[in-house]
Amino acid sequence: MENRGPVLHIVVVGFHHKKGCQVEFSYPPLKPAEGHDSQSLPEEWKYLPFLALPDGAHNYQEDTVFFHLPPRCGDRTTVYGVSCYRQIEAKALKVRQADITRETVQKSVCVLSQLPLYGLLQAKLQLITHAYFEEKDFSQISILKELYDHMNSSLGNTSLEGSQVYLGLSPRDLVLHFRHKVLILFKLILLEKKVLFYISPVNRLVGALMTVLSLFPGMIEHGLTDCSHYRPRKSISEDAGLQENTPHLDDSVSTADTSDANLGMGKGGRKVAGDHSLEGQKGSVPFSPSEKTCNGAQSSNSAVQRLKVPSRASPASSESDWETLDPSILEESDLKGEHENTASEQAENLLSSESLPITVQPQPNTGHAVLVPGLISGLEEDQYGMPLAIFTKGYLCLPYMALQQHHLLSDVTVRGFVAGATNILFRQQKHLSDAIVEIEDAHVQIHDPELRKILNPTTADLRFADYLVKHVTENRDDVFLDGTGWEGGDEWIRAQFSAYLHALLAAVLQPDNEKTLSDFGTLFVAAWKNTHNYRVWNSNKHPALAEVNSSHPFQGQYSVSDVKLRLSHSVQNSERGKKIGNVMVSTSRNVVQTGKAVGQSVGGAFTSAKSAVSSWFSTFTQSTQNLGD
Repeated sequence: MENRGPVLHIVVVGFHHKKGCQVEFSYPPLKPAEGHDSQSLPEEWKYLPFLALPDGAHNYQEDTVFFHLPPRCGDRTTVYGVSCYRQIEAKALKVRQADITRETVQKSVCVLSQLPLYGLLQAKLQLITHAYFEEKDFSQISILKELYDHMNSSLGNTSLEGSQVYLGLSPRDLVLHFRHKVLILFKLILLEKKVLFYISPVNRLVGALMTVLSLFPGMIEHGLTDCSHYRPRKSISEDAGLQENTPHLDDSVSTADTSDANLGMGKGGRKVAGDHSLEGQKGSVPFSPSEKTCNGAQSSNSAVQRLKVPSRASPASSESDWETLDPSILEESDLKGEHENTASEQAENLLSSESLPITVQPQPNTGHAVLVPGLISGLEEDQYGMPLAIFTKGYLCLPYMALQQHHLLSDVTVRGFVAGATNILFRQQKHLSDAIVEIEDAHVQIHDPELRKILNPTTADLRFADYLVKHVTENRDDVFLDGTGWEGGDEWIRAQFSAYLHALLAAVLQPDNEKTLSDFGTLFVAAWKNTHNYRVWNSNKHPALAEVNSSHPFQGQYSVSDVKLRLSHSVQNSERGKKIGNVMVSTSRNVVQTGKAVGQSVGGAFTSAKSAVSSWFSTFTQSTQNLGD
């Protein structure tokens, strides 16, 4: 069936008592040559059943999960999945199939979409899932076909601009929960570190993770198109054979590589016409001929067509290639582009060199963002270069990771990740991540002391975070005012982070900017300049940033209130502060006891507390003096 809109498939995933999670129904079929009830899966989507029916879902009556799938057939666009899970007692079914042997039936109804409309899809899907279960006869699939047609008709002209993209993602709740640590999460992702979010149930997990990403301007709308390029795990023998016979198809390479290849076509004479891949690539695509024409592989709604990457060595042998971006390719592409007249008309439409300017000119403020295809990132960018090309070149965004995807954490083709997990096995293997975000306790555990030092907030950063927290917590006691105003609301918080990021970008462009950048953190800025997203952004010119104030929004002289902020932050986040808190808790516990042991315990506890406070405060005073200097 020909795709008619943003929704690619409606899928039902069930739990079989012998086979485990499996696809029971898909419309249109996941493989066009097979029926709606086929359990066969495309190789790229082999993890779909485990993502749609999350680990530990049986502990909850219902749940919702967001997930990302890799594109099929060489298409460069992430597939966005939303799945609603429910379970029902088997005895309540009107029609009970022979293979239902357990007391409860667990199923998920899943939407696979080309648009990242997580909350909007969830709202529609929850209603249909409820109605589907109320039928108490899972053979009644007409409602699912109607859902497919309805979603494609109602979302066909949906724009990715506006509040509906952020439906269900609340930065306000995020700030209330994580408070000052929200800025640390923001900077962790800017540095492209391996960040693992952890909590159960899964709807809290994906909600928190995607809300953090919504703080980055344009990220949800246009920054995730290249965030899920990974190769599903095969057997060792299959991997060995593939590497020996063909060049490694770098599924996790970003559109930066794609763009580099496009720019350099004049050198190797490699062209693209229609659906034909670049020279040397044709034989390396690991898809069967029957899968070459995939349902939903090409979208009429897709804003940018993306090309396949050229063949090159395995990422394992070219890791440094991920971290380098040669600006000379821009100059060479201009020279060769002027004399390049042999490309086919279709390739010219795809590449359209005149529509890919190196310099992004300032646009009039009409209330709507003017987007152009990024020359290097391949993403839809605004006049400031947003969204940053963070989730490209092998840096993955996986809102939920199934246990079957665990190998991706140590895969050599994966440069980094922002991923969510509900299984404790992910959290226990700390060596596979740079930071673990335990959402339940609002705890950000950073393993490397050097990284903790880099992310230590400056005084200006603490003021910024405190400004957010104060505005969000105001009027919370008034049920009529809570969250209804502009200041302290969701859009207001996103605007603050947008202003913060624009100021940082404007500051790095200024000469003699060491003092200005110190407000953002000298070590942080130095580390950020080594990331892929900074190098891609810095390779283009963005004159619109000349109109942005190139200083930290909260720069200023050090004051007594800053001392209080630093003290509060240190007590809440430093190891010494935690020790003081533990000592105080231990003291309170001992006070309620009776007899001689009480005096000894209290005396010992207070002695310990006094020693800890004295040691910590002397160090704090020294650090305060250094900041003042």
